[in-house]
Amino acid sequence: MGFARGAGFLLRGLRLWRERPRLMLLGILPAAIVAVVVLALLATLAFTADDLIDWATPFADDWDAAVRGLVRGALYLLVLVGAVMLAIVTFTGLTLAVGDPFYEKIWKEVELSIGGDVPEHGVGWIRGALDGLVLVAFGILTAIGVFVVGLLPVIGSIVGAVAGLVVAGRLLAGELVSRPLEARGMDRAARAALMRRHRGAMLGFGICVQACFLVPFGGILVMPAAVAGATYLAREALELSPRG
Repeated sequence: MGFARGAGFLLRGLRLWRERPRLMLLGILPAAIVAVVVLALLATLAFTADDLIDWATPFADDWDAAVRGLVRGALYLLVLVGAVMLAIVTFTGLTLAVGDPFYEKIWKEVELSIGGDVPEHGVGWIRGALDGLVLVAFGILTAIGVFVVGLLPVIGSIVGAVAGLVVAGRLLAGELVSRPLEARGMDRAARAALMRRHRGAMLGFGICVQACFLVPFGGILVMPAAVAGATYLAREALELSPRG
């Protein structure tokens, strides 16, 4: 499976909004709760970041006003970009930690619609929440990396944003796909070995989902579709894997 095929799994999940709207609405509540909290924190930062930057850069007080304003303005923009990236890359982990029972219902219903071997039980809320928090931790590390790369002159912000999108998308895809695989008793090593054979699809799926999160309120609507799309991706990967 290639990049385009991976992106197609998200489109397949989005079609469920038309085919199974009640099922998809299950994913709205936890995503909306997390989105409200995250947006409130971002708004607070936007109003206070300039004061924090002034406090953190006392050495610039004696600089020329134009230079001082340019440097502090660039730092303000960099802080906001880093915060937005942090919010984006941790949104999925937080949402999964809060709403795992809702998303388990979605992927189970998708499994039943496909037929074949369907797990009777998921990974459980506690394990699902812990996995979501692990994704949050990786998201924080990604955001720090994006911030550091963004300090490079001229190309830093562009390279950092692209790298952040790719890395966060891959992490996101891995976490979403892990649910139906782990429910089948596959440990981390087995899951990684399976999905390494489908790197292109994983990247295509993850980047497209992550890009949708950049759209205002996109994460709320896309999250349940991403869970469904990841289930389709996991099932096809299992069907394509060598038997025995």
